[in-house]
Amino acid sequence: MLFEVRALRGNAFEQLRVEAGSLEEAGRIVRSRQLAPVEIRAARQQALRLRKPFDLMLFTQELVELLDAGLAVVEAVDALAAREDKDQAINRRLLSAMREGHAFSAALAQMPEHFPDLYVGLIRASEKTSDLQGALARYLEYQGRFDALRSRITSAMIYPCILLVAGGAVTLFLLGFVVPKFSSVYRGTGRNLPLLSQWLMNWGEFAAQHRNGVFAMTALVVGGLAVWIVRALRSGRIEQLLGGVPALRERIEIFRISRLYLTVGTLLNGGMPIMQVLDLAEGVVPASMKPRLQGVRAELKQGGALSAALEHQKLTTPVAARLLRVGEGTGRMADLLVRAARYHDNELARWLERFVKLFEPLLMMAIGLIIGTIVVLLYMPVFDLAGGLQ
Repeated sequence: MLFEVRALRGNAFEQLRVEAGSLEEAGRIVRSRQLAPVEIRAARQQALRLRKPFDLMLFTQELVELLDAGLAVVEAVDALAAREDKDQAINRRLLSAMREGHAFSAALAQMPEHFPDLYVGLIRASEKTSDLQGALARYLEYQGRFDALRSRITSAMIYPCILLVAGGAVTLFLLGFVVPKFSSVYRGTGRNLPLLSQWLMNWGEFAAQHRNGVFAMTALVVGGLAVWIVRALRSGRIEQLLGGVPALRERIEIFRISRLYLTVGTLLNGGMPIMQVLDLAEGVVPASMKPRLQGVRAELKQGGALSAALEHQKLTTPVAARLLRVGEGTGRMADLLVRAARYHDNELARWLERFVKLFEPLLMMAIGLIIGTIVVLLYMPVFDLAGGLQ
């Protein structure tokens, strides 16, 4: 959820937005930024966004190009702010903060609605090592890998969604228009209909008598379902529901672990200490995984190894556990975390491809069975009438 926060920094008030799962978590995030929260409330969601959101990937890519050309970071941001586009106001705010003497990471942190904590943390670590371009490149790689996997999942679900919409539309047309027409024809025949056909005709008579009410109720249910799906996607509730399916639970867990590894590995490569990395990683994992991540932190504070702590908290797979132990032995933990994430991403992509190849025919069969059953039940009385005429 998105929260609006009014907080104190010294003697000055600041207003900001943070993404968190609860009010308590939003308060912890605000306090971690050396702010004293005064008021925290759920942000009002706009029903329609007329402006496109800030494109962080595009901003980062353009900044890398300008830095590669030899510009200093202030000059690069100045060049971006000089353009007249939808992001000009954001770039100008960023430039103004840097000209006031704030570091680049501090200027980014003033706009948490556009620059997430992970991005700011990566930039802050790079300022200590003077490797800003490397940090930006690592973020591009990190976000690119995550977006690629998400794009594969979205692409795989497009065709099944089209089938569901088309099948649902045909079914509603049959039940809302065709069945009432047939029921008016059969009403005066006086013949006994098969039980299932009789139920269907009863529905047709009801729909014909209450056409406006049925239409309004159908529109309300479809609209409510669409709103629920959109909200569930934003809140992560869909992922929780899918996690309740035994066949999908393991794959969703692997997806979460893969993203955790990619986040931790990217931040470690950026030069951040492990405790700070785990703090930032809590922002990208679901609420159900946060207690286990906190358990990893507790074990590390007691002197435990990262690979052992992840394994104890059930945040590894057999392959990942071996890779992490090798990484600790060779001092390449960050690289091995990223490699483990890449391995599991490829594994998920292969599984998704196999799942879609099996799911699409089954879905087509189910939709065909539903529509075919309605059509057969409609025509069974016709066959009965034809037999009576002979």
